[in-house]
Amino acid sequence: MNAERLVLKPSLRNRLLRHVLLPLALTWLLGSALVVGIATYFTQQAFDRALLDDAYLVASHVRRADVGAGGVELSLSAQEMSTVLFDQSESLYFAVLRPDGSLVAGHAGLSAKLESAGQPVFGALDYQNRSLRSVTIHREQPVDFYVVMAQTTTSRDRLLQRLLAFSMAPQILLLMGLALWLQRAIETDLNPLAELTRLVGKRDARDLTPVPVSGSTRDVQRLGLAVNALLGRIGQSVQAQREFSGNVAHELRTPLAGIRALAEYGLRHTDPHVWREQLQGIAHSQERASHLVDQLLALALADEAQQTLAHERVALDVLVGEAVLRFLPRADAAGVDLGARGVEQAVWVMGSGALIEGVLNNLLDNALRYGRAQEAESRITVAVHDAPQAVVLSVSDNGPGVSVAQMQQLTKRWVQGSAGEALKEGSGLGLAIVSEYARLLGVQVAMQGESPSGLRVSLTFAKTLMGSGPAHPL
Repeated sequence: MNAERLVLKPSLRNRLLRHVLLPLALTWLLGSALVVGIATYFTQQAFDRALLDDAYLVASHVRRADVGAGGVELSLSAQEMSTVLFDQSESLYFAVLRPDGSLVAGHAGLSAKLESAGQPVFGALDYQNRSLRSVTIHREQPVDFYVVMAQTTTSRDRLLQRLLAFSMAPQILLLMGLALWLQRAIETDLNPLAELTRLVGKRDARDLTPVPVSGSTRDVQRLGLAVNALLGRIGQSVQAQREFSGNVAHELRTPLAGIRALAEYGLRHTDPHVWREQLQGIAHSQERASHLVDQLLALALADEAQQTLAHERVALDVLVGEAVLRFLPRADAAGVDLGARGVEQAVWVMGSGALIEGVLNNLLDNALRYGRAQEAESRITVAVHDAPQAVVLSVSDNGPGVSVAQMQQLTKRWVQGSAGEALKEGSGLGLAIVSEYARLLGVQVAMQGESPSGLRVSLTFAKTLMGSGPAHPL
């Protein structure tokens, strides 16, 4: 059904031609009608002026006559009148009439509406089955009489036809030439669009390379750039999915292989003590695999959140308190002193609560894994510093710390510090997730060593909406 509708719709080329030529044709018709009207008016004026001159010529030869002749007569004979009113292309008719309408001289039956008016009266009348153009004049000297002069309209009609032909024919030719030129120009300008359609239509679904754009107009170039931008975004999404799948397959291979090896080793023994050791190893490997899956999913969700993330007013002190309470049992079990500072008053920032919670989870997990002191008591502190220009959230420990060179690499995926490499734990994704979340939140991440040892990771939020209120108890 969609294909049929697509076929039935007119092409862009035809629509452009129609939108251009139809208004142009209407304008031409209106212009031609105006030209014909003006030409008709001035042609009529010229012929009417000649006809009026003939009427005045006839009137100039009217004389006062004897009483027996009705008081008025025409001084020219019929032959003289034929000579005076000779016209090579038209037939002329005249009549000299008394005020009562009786004929003095001229053609019998040629009559018009006789009015006592000072101005000539033009009109049309039928005489001997012929349509004539007439003029009637009224004279009071030397006696009261009327002159009706009429002629055929063959010459004026022929002249109007010639004016119409010579004025409209070139315009029609120009309109046709313009239509051909527009068709070729539009086709030339739309060729890049057709080429773009052809290239996209034959493109394989797996080919996401940019389409060549050679548009002759800015609109076609913009369309090509938009298509290439879309292909780029799709390519990034596909690449992220491939990386995610590859990362999952690569990183899960080790813990799953370890689980299988532990299970096979336990099955080969009958000693319950061996079974317990192998089950503990399986549980540890499962925990590591589950943690890895959670981190990979967090990175995948971060990539998707890049398109849909909406910032809102978030109570940072509440999120810190909840995170500390969430990790407190694990810290107690590991003998780590976990605490928080700067959460006595409400602190508000603009961001996403889910992303800030993810940042805290990964920083606290990393600190509990790799930030424990070797000889002294292990301490992990989550601090919120409400400065005049910014709000700083930090997680610090007193563990072995990392070198300056390692700090520059730890925010990359699959890169571990010396503590992680020594413990043979983790996958190098924790700080990478923190860095990605911070980028989505629009905050700055900084890492620095603590004195005498340890690591401090801080996030700086720009100062926005802040409020004070009752403290949120931990």
